Amino acid sequence: MKSAARFSILLSFVFAAFSTAAQTARDSLAKLVASPGVSGYEGVAGGPAELIRQRIEALKPAPIVQVDPIGNITVTIRGKGPGPNRWFVAPLDEPGYVVSEINPEGFLRLQRLPQQSPQFLFDALRFAQQVTVITRDGRRVPGVIAGLSVHLQPARRDAPKMDHLDEMYVDVGASSEAEARQAGVDVLDPLIVDRRLYNLSNGLLAGSAAGDRYGAAALLSLADVLTRKEFSGTITLCFVTQQWLGARGLRRALQSGHADEMIYVGRLSSARASGAAVASPEPGSGVLIGTADPAKPLEGLAAEIQALAKADGVNVQAAPGLFHFPATPQAPELPARFVQLALPLAWPVTPIETISGSDLDSLVSLLDHAVPGKILSPPGPGGGVADGHYHPAHTPLPVEEILRRLSLVYGASGHEALVRDEVKNLLPEWAKPETDDAGNLVLHFGGANPGAPGSAAPVVFVAHLDEIGYEVKSISDDGRLEVAELGGGSPQYFVGHPVLVHSQNQTYDGVIELPDGWDTAQFIWPNFRGDARARVDVGARSRAEAEALGIKPGDWITIQKEYHQLAGTRVNARSFDDRVGCTALVAAAWKLGPEIRGRDVTFVWSTEEEVGLRGAAKFAERTAAAAAGNPPFRTVYAIDTFVSSDSPLENPRFAHALLGQGFVVRAVDSSNVVPREQVDRVVALAREHHIPVQYGATGGGNDGSMFTRFGVVDVALGWPLRYSHSPAEVVDTRDVHALADIVVELARAD
Repeated sequence: MKSAARFSILLSFVFAAFSTAAQTARDSLAKLVASPGVSGYEGVAGGPAELIRQRIEALKPAPIVQVDPIGNITVTIRGKGPGPNRWFVAPLDEPGYVVSEINPEGFLRLQRLPQQSPQFLFDALRFAQQVTVITRDGRRVPGVIAGLSVHLQPARRDAPKMDHLDEMYVDVGASSEAEARQAGVDVLDPLIVDRRLYNLSNGLLAGSAAGDRYGAAALLSLADVLTRKEFSGTITLCFVTQQWLGARGLRRALQSGHADEMIYVGRLSSARASGAAVASPEPGSGVLIGTADPAKPLEGLAAEIQALAKADGVNVQAAPGLFHFPATPQAPELPARFVQLALPLAWPVTPIETISGSDLDSLVSLLDHAVPGKILSPPGPGGGVADGHYHPAHTPLPVEEILRRLSLVYGASGHEALVRDEVKNLLPEWAKPETDDAGNLVLHFGGANPGAPGSAAPVVFVAHLDEIGYEVKSISDDGRLEVAELGGGSPQYFVGHPVLVHSQNQTYDGVIELPDGWDTAQFIWPNFRGDARARVDVGARSRAEAEALGIKPGDWITIQKEYHQLAGTRVNARSFDDRVGCTALVAAAWKLGPEIRGRDVTFVWSTEEEVGLRGAAKFAERTAAAAAGNPPFRTVYAIDTFVSSDSPLENPRFAHALLGQGFVVRAVDSSNVVPREQVDRVVALAREHHIPVQYGATGGGNDGSMFTRFGVVDVALGWPLRYSHSPAEVVDTRDVHALADIVVELARAD
């Protein structure tokens, strides 16, 4: 009985060790994916090298850790007796960019590392995305890669294609080279596209650089196990740099050390052949063993690993891709006992690169069993992070904080409830807005009842709550969601990127799949309009699995949002269109107070603007009907984006309102022409109150145009916005202040 009890305890140690190692690998992968490690710059502050050193040095007993001149991290763990020196190798780096120039306007130009693009859409998928520049002193400077504004492209000739380095400009909020340098940026600073690891159903894990970091994550888990394991010989864990630059790190490691056998853990080198995709196993199909010819039996260490996997019930299969160094003089030789292990990848080298968590678990188990021995102690206790909850306060807030909070709330067209609730939270306590049957939030205030004798003619200010996104139209037999656009946006900014699927009770991670032919030179971005559908993968592999998650037609989809403070007074987030307008009305309500003597003013936060100005149209129709043939309002001030050509990719022929120079009278757009006397009136009022103002023509429509058929004058007001309808939207908060101030003065004016 005693021996049985000891065996039971030992077995529980083994199961606990594997369970903890698997979870450690997933946790490590999430942290490594979020760590910037461009080839040659893996050692930057907060990068993968720093993370790995911290994790290794925290182990008890701490292994021997060395860092060589090229940045390779070598971890040596010695066993109890003589035996071979086994090397386990994984790469640290990822493809990315370094700053190659700072131009006089303050925009950064880039050079790719590796200099040859790793796949056809590598640059194209980075346009209009949020990025981070890592400075020499370790600061992280947020920015965006410029993109075209969809409102300014109709009938434009020879617009940039957004597919090459020559068209890439990084906007860190600077307006001059001096300002960019003041932010800490310099030539040769590495740059990465912001990302995190997304958890899809069925254990799928998606995110940029997932395929570059799963090997390091697996080796960190192995290190944790080995410090509690009795084995013979020596284990060397080698985290190598510059793998994308001709395997320079591994080349250096082999020249300075000796391995009796080596297991390399990383992406297979022949994922592409002759410029076309090679069919490869799907994530979830197990661990891959690289070989020159999968049809031939494996030999040597590869055959031993295959047999070990079979004995342990780990699914492995041979796959094309044999590790080799580029053909250069004096290329080192790999050990005779060498094998490469990899995981199946979907969408390789894209922002939605996907692996299976179960495959990662199998890899961790296989690496553990590749080192014979027994577990001596159980894993230590795990930890957790408590979730925080936001509790809004009914107190005046700075304009910048109102903008931040509103921008971070999700609300695609037709699904604005969360944004509407946040507006109500941010309004003063005296404000008692009502929600009409179109979902519009309506606040009336003033010293007179609407239409009372002696009161001024009523005016309305309208800003829209919604943002662009997608809507689930159907669920395919294979579990993919067939989705349609909600509002207009460039497919390039969203397709091939992670998304959030908002169902009734939960939000799920997903990815918008790239269409067929995405990995060929002839690829053209599709337009998902009309009956055309994009496909979203949430990890479900059947309609029943997707439905079991609670996802159904009518659910909506958005791109994740983050709010970044750029240089000076400039900020970046998606959906500034039209959360800036919403912010201006909230800030104006605080300044105006509950009464405006002799005035009849209505603020409207409208719905479904991006899909046809629907909320404003219904409000206009309802108020016009109540006015019995008279104009329901004298003037409507539509508070919406002035899509600006203040961008390195746009033509300054029109829409050239400059960021930081004030709000804009949107005198001409695609839906309305403001009478010039009204333009001049607003400009004069602004100058009287020392509010910076601009005026001009731009593209796009505005909510106020829905009122003109009822005899109401539409005076559209906005602020300059770069890169509209993209994750890269940039505004200057000085313009937001100016917009809120002019709303106050117009509401008070006779």
